[in-house]
Amino acid sequence: MNLLLGAINPIAFSLGGLEVHWYGVIIASAVLLAIFMSTHESEKLGIKGDDLIDMMLWALPISIIGARIYYVAFEWRYYVAHPSEIIAIWNGGIAIYGGLIAGGLTVYWFTKKRGLPFWLVLDIAAPSVLIAQAIGRWGNFINQEAHGEETSRAFLENLHLPTFIINNMKIDGIYYQPTFFYESLWNVIGFVLLLILRRRFHLLKRGEVALSYVLWYSFGRFFIEGLRTDSLMLLQTIRVSQLLSVVLFIGAIVIWYYRRKKYPENPYYLDGVISN
Repeated sequence: MNLLLGAINPIAFSLGGLEVHWYGVIIASAVLLAIFMSTHESEKLGIKGDDLIDMMLWALPISIIGARIYYVAFEWRYYVAHPSEIIAIWNGGIAIYGGLIAGGLTVYWFTKKRGLPFWLVLDIAAPSVLIAQAIGRWGNFINQEAHGEETSRAFLENLHLPTFIINNMKIDGIYYQPTFFYESLWNVIGFVLLLILRRRFHLLKRGEVALSYVLWYSFGRFFIEGLRTDSLMLLQTIRVSQLLSVVLFIGAIVIWYYRRKKYPENPYYLDGVISN
């Protein structure tokens, strides 16, 4: 594998006859980091790390299933003609928004079952999810997917990107916009901001770290999605992720305002912190 002269081999290594893809390695690494960060933070706020791990054991597989269902639903014309491929998740085709929706519902169910504070658990998980998304986008980079429209090498060089990124954005002789990188960078910035904001006493109330995540991610995703060439479409004219981004952005603002107005006694995120 030569990072300077050609595209990156999507196969990380082989174990006997089993090929392990970089995509899987990257996603697994992102998930492990998210679990570590969330459990570490939860202990500071009086929630057992074991509870967070148990929740992840439910949320992760359900999120993957939700991400696949979401993708298949908006590509139904293809899958109704190829039903055997519906479960072939290894051939690509999952949607982050589908995973987030399924994961959010799972967290709600789990916290109610265990008697845990739903909004606080979301606040704990939010930055971890965002950095996991940032890392996960590099799996798209390795697979040369989730890219934007055609561009030139000169344009990519003017962005001061590393050579290995520029080279891997050349697909079948054509250079493409590295939208994976735009989203990854946006998520890293959001991750840092969330970590800073949630450590400020009497700034964000419970639930507002998670709502800040929704606002940040949906705002950036709306514009980045407009650059992509593989968007899921509604009625052949509306990009589904852009529409959902608008709905989530407005919804987060409404919920934020409603909770501040209706429940002014809600505790701040750092109320009850055991240690820093």
